[in-house]
Amino acid sequence: MTYSIGQVAEKLSVTVDTLRYYDKAGLLPFVKRNAAGRREFTDNDLHLMRTIMCLKNAGVPVNEIATFVQLRLQGDTSLDERYQLLLAHEQNLKTKILDLQETLAYLQYKKWYYETAVAAGTEAIHFLPGSNEVDPQLARQYQAHLKEIGDLTTLALFNEVIELPK
Repeated sequence: MTYSIGQVAEKLSVTVDTLRYYDKAGLLPFVKRNAAGRREFTDNDLHLMRTIMCLKNAGVPVNEIATFVQLRLQGDTSLDERYQLLLAHEQNLKTKILDLQETLAYLQYKKWYYETAVAAGTEAIHFLPGSNEVDPQLARQYQAHLKEIGDLTTLALFNEVIELPK
């Protein structure tokens, strides 16, 4: 079965312009054209397109995706190179995910800070007495809150981000 560029765009939830851009960037050398010059995608092409989309979503630069596509066209002689490329980008993605999780954990701390201040009607509940400086022990209160509600995942991530005073 073959698919038009519009059908592929719909199946992959991208625009036709995105697919044309990928083609111009050298990411679609495997796609054949019919007698009228229109692209005709096969089921196997869709599989490859999903791989390209996955790499793109993982933050892999277009030139490296093009390299991956070219390696794939070389067949089995490039299996290890393709594997190593994916391995490296998997680690990069895991690092980004952890960074985002830690960022979210800190943002949730700040959200708790303001949520409790709003409930009290004043931010002063978080300050050292007689000042407008945030109590250095406030993070410990938040940790206690996370333990109390049983959010140990956020607690572990928060502990990676925050430096607690001695």
